[in-house]
Amino acid sequence: GMKTDLNLLLECLKYQMDNAFSQKEALVTIHSICQQNSNAGLYFREIGGLMFVKDLAKSSEHSMVKEAALYTLGAVAEQNVYCQQTLCTSELFEDLTWFLSNNDSNTNLKRMSVYVILVLVSNNRTGQTLVRETGCISVLSQLFKTVLSKYELNLSDENVFQSYQLWSSVCSTLCVCVNNPQNDENQMLCSSLFPHANDWLINCTKPEIIRPICSFIGLTLANNTYVQKYFISVGGLDILSQVLVQLESDSHKTLSSAKLAVVVTKTVDACIADNPTFGVVLSKYHIVSKLLALLLHESLDSGEKFSIILTVGHCTEDCEENQYDLFKSNGLPLMIQVLTESQDEELNKAATFVLHNCKKITEKLSLSLGEYSFDENEEQLKDINMKEKNLEDYWKKAKEILHRIEQLEREGNEERVQREKYKDYVSSMNINIQNTLKHLHADSSGGGSKAEDRDKSQSRKLQSYKSHEVMSKACTNDEQMKTLLKSANPVNACYRESEQNKTLCKASSSCNQNLREETTFEKKNFVSQSSDHIFKHPTPIGKNTKQQLPVTDPLTLCSDIINKEVIGFLATDNCSKILKYRCSGCIAVGKSLNSRTFSKLLHSCPYQCDRHKVIVEAEDRYKNGLRKSLICNKKILLTPRRRGKLNNESTTPGGIKKRRIRKNFTEEEVNYLFSGVKKMGNHWNLILWSFPFQQGRKAVDLAHKYHKLTKRPKCVAP
Repeated sequence: GMKTDLNLLLECLKYQMDNAFSQKEALVTIHSICQQNSNAGLYFREIGGLMFVKDLAKSSEHSMVKEAALYTLGAVAEQNVYCQQTLCTSELFEDLTWFLSNNDSNTNLKRMSVYVILVLVSNNRTGQTLVRETGCISVLSQLFKTVLSKYELNLSDENVFQSYQLWSSVCSTLCVCVNNPQNDENQMLCSSLFPHANDWLINCTKPEIIRPICSFIGLTLANNTYVQKYFISVGGLDILSQVLVQLESDSHKTLSSAKLAVVVTKTVDACIADNPTFGVVLSKYHIVSKLLALLLHESLDSGEKFSIILTVGHCTEDCEENQYDLFKSNGLPLMIQVLTESQDEELNKAATFVLHNCKKITEKLSLSLGEYSFDENEEQLKDINMKEKNLEDYWKKAKEILHRIEQLEREGNEERVQREKYKDYVSSMNINIQNTLKHLHADSSGGGSKAEDRDKSQSRKLQSYKSHEVMSKACTNDEQMKTLLKSANPVNACYRESEQNKTLCKASSSCNQNLREETTFEKKNFVSQSSDHIFKHPTPIGKNTKQQLPVTDPLTLCSDIINKEVIGFLATDNCSKILKYRCSGCIAVGKSLNSRTFSKLLHSCPYQCDRHKVIVEAEDRYKNGLRKSLICNKKILLTPRRRGKLNNESTTPGGIKKRRIRKNFTEEEVNYLFSGVKKMGNHWNLILWSFPFQQGRKAVDLAHKYHKLTKRPKCVAP
């Protein structure tokens, strides 16, 4: 079969040296056989075919034979790691380097040479060392610079397209030279190509160019601080930022631009992941706000969103400018939305990482103007203040807030004890807002000389109110918050069905927004966002509750408003009625369930959601299939048999075990046996798999036969 075919094809290669077409056809056939049978490559190496094809690629005068020989070598080495190790020699790398540097070599021959290099270096530390020591990586770097001469590519032209394919193969080969495993020395050599790569990024925005270059840059500087610093010193991070800004603006028009922007984002992340201080470079281009806008694109999957959020986390890890940019661009609500809506664990971890970074900026935003300042010039501060609304607008909005709160109080009188507690807090909130309005009115009539005193007094009020709000958190523990976050979608479904809580949601959200704007205008700095966490709705305070320390968890800081409102809503009787019509699988968060109890819970629920309905149907189909198979074939049991029953199956009705059919060793098998012992010693399993013994032979059979043959006095190994 396969072995005979390979032997005949190898003989054809040897005796058809003058017929280039026949040799090419034989090489293509060998490649096809090796692709179909994983053991064919090993046998071809054992009979010496691999080394003969290597010599043929070097000595043949015909270009088509060289190309076919190199293609066959690459395919066999890619299929089998032993063949890869056999071909991984400095001699072959030198031959390949000569093919690439020779001007007489055509584009296709160079492509085949690059393909063989890629296969030999991939996942191979020895290959990475040889490609550097033989100077092959220098030739590849030169090809990277010279293969494509013009920035304007016309890929419809056949010659240009072939050159582009060669250049793309060179990019892929350089990528495996520096990564998997990571090779610091090769990374240093390839970093010399950064200026040329930057020129391409500036002058050509085609995906066919940006994708290979971004892969090359990202792998070359990955986990190497020295190379990362050099890339930034030559302006690489600035250029990537400019490309990302352009692609983000184009993503609103074309889907491909959004996908390509994610590729550039991954490259940016590779540059700053090991040293977050490099994120300062990105603040000039407001990359964080661009990434948040890109995150809202509908076409992105969870993996791409994870890359974007992780990059945002690294940008904001140690850069105040990027932290403020995140806060100003409504990044916190977006991260909370990701946490509540996504079921991807990695995505939730990345969002939590971003929220942890936001804790730093929220702490600074709670300070006064004299105690906190950004490293931004006065012109930027003036521009931001010019965009704020005037005091009269806030005055009108504050009156609207009072009207809504009074309406909530009237509705609260009709509720039970839980609602009365909420009403008491709303009335106290009303008094605080009235004091704030009076304070605002006094400031509007007074002169500018009182601005500093006003800032100090307002900051004291905010801090005292915030400490009071921390006291109100006593009855809300971490488990409640986690439960609410996990069941955010079901709660929102109930939230929409209750009309009274619709009004509550609207009034509280507008209240927080308008009060945030009032405080921002008063301080005339970046304290605006801190007030978003000051006026919150409390949960009912139980008796004998212990005082808790201030909560510094960023998730609690950012999502406390949502959590408190949902907890207050869950305390009502209306919610308990609505929950009766909920899916049991959705509301069973936090319960200790296993596969059996959870299945019973789903089957007993008459109101299943779409997701759990699919799970139940799939389980029923599986069980029905097992029942049918049991009926059709009575030997199939759902429970394991006892050992005694299993032993009975291998015996005859009389209790006598069945014996294997005796097969005498042929002369060829005896020769295989002695040859295997000579090469491999007493490794019987290895000998059994290395030679074509008859079907049914075992390693024990080979051992017994060899000992019997060697005990005979006249037996001599052939």
